Amino acid sequence: MPDPQKPDPQDDPAHAAPPTPPPDLRFLRLLVTTLTAVLIIGIIAIVALLVMRLSAPAPRIALDLPESVTLPEGAQAAAVTLTRDHVVVVTDTDAVLFFDRVSGALRHSLSIE
Repeated sequence: MPDPQKPDPQDDPAHAAPPTPPPDLRFLRLLVTTLTAVLIIGIIAIVALLVMRLSAPAPRIALDLPESVTLPEGAQAAAVTLTRDHVVVVTDTDAVLFFDRVSGALRHSLSIE
């Protein structure tokens, strides 16, 4: 006959098997783990792409510019831009001057009002 003072080891909560979680909770745990892994992989991919893009040397662009461009008397350049065929100069007197990109000759002039 078992001793009533001595507890049964099967009734001890420390030795009891943990209860199995419900299927919904297991699915939720799997979903959270999967999404965490996808997030980590995505961040690693973004960082790798940024490192590759930023460490690549900048492409060299050939600038075929004329030796000189002569502005009209009293005009100063406020902005300069390049197109495929022209050097475009906006002056402080609100004139837009189109110079040939090869020769530097004035091709066209516009006045901004």
